Amino acid sequence: MVMLGMGLSTSMNARIIGSGSQDLVLAHGFGGEQSLWDKIIPDLAKHFRILVFDWIFSGAVKEDHKDLFDHEKYSSYDAFADDVICLIEEMNLRSPVFVGHSMSGMIGCIAAVKRRDLFKRLVLIGASPRYINTDDYEGGFKKSEIDDFISNIEMDFQNWAAGFASLVVDARDPSSVDKFRNCLANMRPEVALSVAKTVFYSDQRKILDKVLIPCTIVQTTSDIVVPNSVAYYMQKNIKGKSTVEIIETDGHFPHLTAHQQLLDVLKGVLTIST
Repeated sequence: MVMLGMGLSTSMNARIIGSGSQDLVLAHGFGGEQSLWDKIIPDLAKHFRILVFDWIFSGAVKEDHKDLFDHEKYSSYDAFADDVICLIEEMNLRSPVFVGHSMSGMIGCIAAVKRRDLFKRLVLIGASPRYINTDDYEGGFKKSEIDDFISNIEMDFQNWAAGFASLVVDARDPSSVDKFRNCLANMRPEVALSVAKTVFYSDQRKILDKVLIPCTIVQTTSDIVVPNSVAYYMQKNIKGKSTVEIIETDGHFPHLTAHQQLLDVLKGVLTIST
């Protein structure tokens, strides 16, 4: 892998924060950066060694590493899963709990299927195996809606980014809307378009019954990106023991707008004493 030659951890701005006997990986979603975890890291760092990083598509990746994003390579989640496996090994993590937001939830599932031995548990926040409805599955969107979505990114990325942030982050928390909007706007438009196609046209439903490790599926009560039915679909189809935890809040980013509630869920799942 090209990035390993120069250090995958360097390319992805990887850092270890905190201490403890259990390792934890926090993986951000589309349009994000590791800074989106800032509200929950101080509390978790009291109990865990936390790995945070920026996916290679992120606007936070340093300028001299941005050419490592290969549109063809990253046209499927498998390449991202390979990256996270390599990163965990390079950083010498020990059976980490993988917390993946949005697209990173499914990336974590694929990585855990490829290397079950590497992971202790998955925590999937606002994850979805497929966004487009079919006759027997509610993903939340008609294909024509996703087509329009992608077309808008292509035509005017910055305008789309501002509108998208306002839709997916609880508008009652304007500072969090601004934070995600800025992260999203930092992406290169051609990279954002490529990753959006990978995410919103994906269908990872077949991977679910191959996931054998315990999973916690975290969902908000009202998420415009992922309907609650998706969380229960995943619970039904994941082979490993899985539970659904509903956070009483709106939006796709509970780590921004309901971080204390998310911490309470994580503490329960990860048996952290308060």
